[in-house]
Amino acid sequence: MAMKLYSGDLSPYSARVRMQIYAKGLTDIEIVRPATFGTPQFRQDHPIGRIPVLEIDGDAIPESEVIAEYLEEIYPEPSMLGATPRETAHIRTIARIGDIYIMNNMFMLSPQSRAATRNQGVVDLLGGQVLRNLKALDRMIGDDGFACCGRLTMADCALVPALFLVENVLPSVGLDDPIPANPKVAAYWAAIQHQDPAAKVLVELHRGLEERRELIRSGAFQKMMAKAAADMAAAEEASTA
Repeated sequence: MAMKLYSGDLSPYSARVRMQIYAKGLTDIEIVRPATFGTPQFRQDHPIGRIPVLEIDGDAIPESEVIAEYLEEIYPEPSMLGATPRETAHIRTIARIGDIYIMNNMFMLSPQSRAATRNQGVVDLLGGQVLRNLKALDRMIGDDGFACCGRLTMADCALVPALFLVENVLPSVGLDDPIPANPKVAAYWAAIQHQDPAAKVLVELHRGLEERRELIRSGAFQKMMAKAAADMAAAEEASTA
């Protein structure tokens, strides 16, 4: 069975799956950036149009959470779920906070960091949601250097890219980094970065962030986005003609 993960350094959802792969020590999954990403061809091949996508012998599985659960089923050891159903429920709850309540809001907020005219209403709404949900996380997260259960779990895989975005994107839209104001989250964030799978994925995320910033500084990113939007619009028009 040949597996390939379509990924990108700066994609937080891809980073979630990559961290799981590293933590499990999987070596039979090729990790690549798809050459057609951001083009009509990629959306034709993968209707959601986003990464990550796990390709298995020509079949494709989208969505990071679905991919993570699939990998956990086919590679159950070492387990990144709980020893009991209740532990697994707690792991999934923390992962959901990272994935939906933090990372999704950060993902929608990030375009404001490069907008010519920032929409303060969007910043206040999404930034406020992140602040609120970090406070909730602070009440639920472990105090031993892991998200929960005293070891690396799927919860950590979701939280690491989410907190990376919080730390790096919020200041770029004029908001203070809220992690230091949440002591348990701050202690967790300092500790988890010393775990090898987290450290590896953070190197990739920072590399992707610097590449993105350089593209924005040079104006190349804006041109890429404009071309992608035009190509998508042309493809949509052709499909309905």
